[in-house]
Amino acid sequence: MNAAGNRGLTRLDEIIEEFAELEPRERLELLLEFAERLPPLPKRYRAEREAGEHRIPECQTPVYLWVEVADGTVALHADVAPEAPTVQGFVSILVEGLTGADPTDVLTVPRNLLQRLGLLETLGMVRMRGLNSIVQRIINEVRVNSAGNG
Repeated sequence: MNAAGNRGLTRLDEIIEEFAELEPRERLELLLEFAERLPPLPKRYRAEREAGEHRIPECQTPVYLWVEVADGTVALHADVAPEAPTVQGFVSILVEGLTGADPTDVLTVPRNLLQRLGLLETLGMVRMRGLNSIVQRIINEVRVNSAGNG
């Protein structure tokens, strides 16, 4: 991961470039590979998840998300229903692409992330609202948590 303050390519930028170089069918395959890479939810969050806390209500798929800002970096933890591998893949991209990032980099995540990844056609407009809500939740929580640490 980049050290805080290094304004080179972020991991999310690298992932965006990787998707941009692919054909639509290959993008779907890579998205499904990301789904398999989503780390399991840490034990410390499982009780909250079972209680229904941290769910993204705008998503039809059950998506649970924890956003932390500590020591100048962001950490994301998530749990997504395995019956929705494309949503799971998108969340995994966010977890991999933003964990370890500087909060200022997270605050500048492109609003058109799905389009930049070339996934809008693959995932469709129906899922767009929920997926954009996930991104917005991350940005909002990083903004609040960064203000509290600053």
